[in-house]
Amino acid sequence: MEEFVKYYNFQRYHESLENLTPSDVYFGNGQKKLKQRKLIKNRTLQARKKQFQKNQLNL
Repeated sequence: MEEFVKYYNFQRYHESLENLTPSDVYFGNGQKKLKQRKLIKNRTLQARKKQFQKNQLNL
């Protein structure tokens, strides 16, 4: 049971907690992680747009 509780609280992402773990929320790390994810997502989208535009020019 102890293994499950550790997994549930420290590793398993919860959709109702914006895909954070309960420990992230409890210890106040949630907002930092959400900001990091948003930054990574924006960078990825920009890189994909640049790649798409580059591929369109090569057609």
